[in-house]
Amino acid sequence: MKVVYLITGSGGSFYCGNCYRDMLYVRAIRKVPGAVAKAVPLYLPPDKANIRDGFEKKVFFGAISMYLREKVGILRNMPAFMDKIVDTHPLLRLAARQAGATRTEGYEDLTINMIEGDNAFRSHEVDRLVKYLMDDGKPDIIHLSNALILGLARQLKKRMNIKIVCSLLNEDDWIDDMAEPYQSKAWAMIAREAKHVDSFITPSNYSKDLFKRKTGLSGDNVHVIPLGFDPERTSLDNKNDTRMPALGYFCRVNSHNGFDKLVDAFIDIKVKNLVPELTLHVCGGFTGDDKPFVSLQIKKIREHGFQKSVKIYPEFLGDKKLEFFNNVDVISVPVRKYDGYGLYILEANSAGIPVVQPATGAFPEILSMTGGGIIYSPDTKEELVIALVRLLNDRNMQKEIGDAGRKNVKSELSLEKMSGALSGVYNGYIS
Repeated sequence: MKVVYLITGSGGSFYCGNCYRDMLYVRAIRKVPGAVAKAVPLYLPPDKANIRDGFEKKVFFGAISMYLREKVGILRNMPAFMDKIVDTHPLLRLAARQAGATRTEGYEDLTINMIEGDNAFRSHEVDRLVKYLMDDGKPDIIHLSNALILGLARQLKKRMNIKIVCSLLNEDDWIDDMAEPYQSKAWAMIAREAKHVDSFITPSNYSKDLFKRKTGLSGDNVHVIPLGFDPERTSLDNKNDTRMPALGYFCRVNSHNGFDKLVDAFIDIKVKNLVPELTLHVCGGFTGDDKPFVSLQIKKIREHGFQKSVKIYPEFLGDKKLEFFNNVDVISVPVRKYDGYGLYILEANSAGIPVVQPATGAFPEILSMTGGGIIYSPDTKEELVIALVRLLNDRNMQKEIGDAGRKNVKSELSLEKMSGALSGVYNGYIS
């Protein structure tokens, strides 16, 4: 079995759950005897962790050239050789760090064109991609990273006569931020282009139901495969169990992921001294677009005099991530936008750390599998504070829930289980 993953990158400036999911698909299928997997980045280079997992270095449909063709009229027919000039890795990484790189505003037309395909994915660049993919033999499966690039499915099928699989997860985060009529048009176009996809794969029933509701499709070819992973390491050797109680946030630091909600809860707990000597640890990175928001949260913390009780981790990979996990007792990412999965829950649970999450999106579904956290409803600061204080002040409960999360992630959400389910879908179409 030979599978090629076409993966949209984030540039590596923040914790990207979708990027991590794509990396896990590659790892999972490589566990299948005889399977070969290639990961090809689109738009932006992969982050350092993905490079270590064997992602290709060549980037197709570079973000800068696509943006210039869309936004600068005289460059709409920019010659192909210019792509190599503007889409070098240093320039693409610089673009990823700029404000607006992950913002919907101003990218509505480009989004529609990517779903439709013909205008965004230029014929000569598709031909270049096809030639690259065929150099070492025709793949059995091409797996697209998300439904926002469905326009590639029709073009690749036409040129290669190949089976196409597409991931589904959190497309609504991007589309629902667009104004009408773009929002409705995007979902309608996804529904139309979906006929060129043989199978969709999503990690939760919540995400599948949302796709069906937004597109009006039956969802008969949507397979739910929970994400799983085998962490290489879950802690460092120098864990300090005598430190002050610590609340952690592990995700991209922005409004969508509810960082301000956690900051407000933290301040409330500190002001009322509900958890003596509580500290807040923040890990996950952010983009230039997030800086004003992050600065505002830091300002709130300083105005209350709690800045010495907060630690922000500049990196979110490798030993720095493990250092963060070593230093926290409870993790919470009280998202504002409903999440279709939440890999940060699995990461926390695999390290034996319990989580506190709102009863929204796929969180109840995930925590019913891991048993590694508690959920609260309604999604208010008051209920979040109650749930956090309850868990932070009860060491026995922390250990019980944390141990359950670690055990169940290892047994029920392993990479091996995910590998078997994923290869089952692929083999069904290959045979």
